[in-house]
Amino acid sequence: MKKIFSYFSATVLIAFGLLTLFLSTSVIFDLFGIRAKQGNYVLFIVWANLISSLLFLAAAYGFARAQKWTTILLGISASILSIALIGFIFYISAGGIYETKTIGAMIFRIPFTLVFAAIAYFLFSRKGKTIN
Repeated sequence: MKKIFSYFSATVLIAFGLLTLFLSTSVIFDLFGIRAKQGNYVLFIVWANLISSLLFLAAAYGFARAQKWTTILLGISASILSIALIGFIFYISAGGIYETKTIGAMIFRIPFTLVFAAIAYFLFSRKGKTIN
């Protein structure tokens, strides 16, 4: 059962990581006209999402291979996203222009990442617990 849950988690992270990677690189490199569709994007948020997408993909591999370091990768990703959100709040306070959907996206991404970090912790990192 743990293997199935681990593979399911890996699949969800791959899907979310690839989607985030596609959207982030499309905005940064202005691919497919996505930059214009995003409106008032904030570049440091896009970069934080790009870095997190790569960490999601690495964590998906960690889930598939039942690696303890998966929890650390997802913790780093959650930290990067949280720091970016704090910076974003300061950016907004300073009068920076932004899309309101960015706030919702960041508020979704951080708990999403923390949930998968907790899943990885309970599957791989607790003492005496191994995946079968």
